Amino acid sequence: MLDLAIVIVSWKVKDKLAANLKELLASQGNFNFEVWVVDNNSGDGTVEMIKHDFPQVHLIANPDNRGFAGANNQALREIRARYVLLLNPDMLVQPDTLTNMLKWCDANPQATVTGCHLVTENGETLLHVRRFPTVWDQLAIVLKLPHLFPHVLDHYLRTDFDYTQAAPVDSVRGGFFWIRADREGRVPLFDERYFLWFEEVDYCRQVKLNGGQVWYTPVATCVDYVGQSFKQVGRGQAQTYFRESMIKYFAKWEPRWQSRLLKLAWPIGIFMAVLGEKLNWHRPAKT
Repeated sequence: MLDLAIVIVSWKVKDKLAANLKELLASQGNFNFEVWVVDNNSGDGTVEMIKHDFPQVHLIANPDNRGFAGANNQALREIRARYVLLLNPDMLVQPDTLTNMLKWCDANPQATVTGCHLVTENGETLLHVRRFPTVWDQLAIVLKLPHLFPHVLDHYLRTDFDYTQAAPVDSVRGGFFWIRADREGRVPLFDERYFLWFEEVDYCRQVKLNGGQVWYTPVATCVDYVGQSFKQVGRGQAQTYFRESMIKYFAKWEPRWQSRLLKLAWPIGIFMAVLGEKLNWHRPAKT
């Protein structure tokens, strides 16, 4: 059985994906791995580039955009490996990233899902460990309250988390999402009700419900260019994806009143966003 299968869902980031694949395929270590790319109808030459420059990569070329969960599941249904790494296309692994992750996970069988140390292209630590969302912190996001109260999300965002130490956590960023497979080399699929956002949070919550653990480890580092595909989604469409996924998450996991409250709050949030534009509020990063 393979040690590792890497799945990359790509959309309109051909150049970043090419750099990503080049580094991945140059990775060395005492392990065997394969790479899968699921392209969500990029239309920018991505498919042709992979066929020409990276023929060893397993390619699934979709005729339409199937989102993060649906596209990942296409590859996950085919894969058999001890571990699966879901990797965003706009990432850049370091020479020892895969080796260090594999060693750490072999030595820590309690970890079902693991995230590593992510840094920006400037070398700054990306604060990506989160607590599971509550209706109150998500309501604060909907109503744009961080513009007025900058620390209102500190608990949710775990701003005091020590990224130099390994620790069990609620959830880690889906851009680098290392999953331990079962004895047959399979991993659970993602909930395809989510098109974009909340998929990895939902996955981590399901892992914990089933008795598994989610961990962060600093032993490996990966450069995250942070949302190059996402930047190409129109702001209105992005807000629609976020709203729908948030409501679906709370409808699935929490009492019904919470999803209803968030749904009612969105028109107020839109008003606050318009007001913020007029007052030149700083637009916060994706949370």
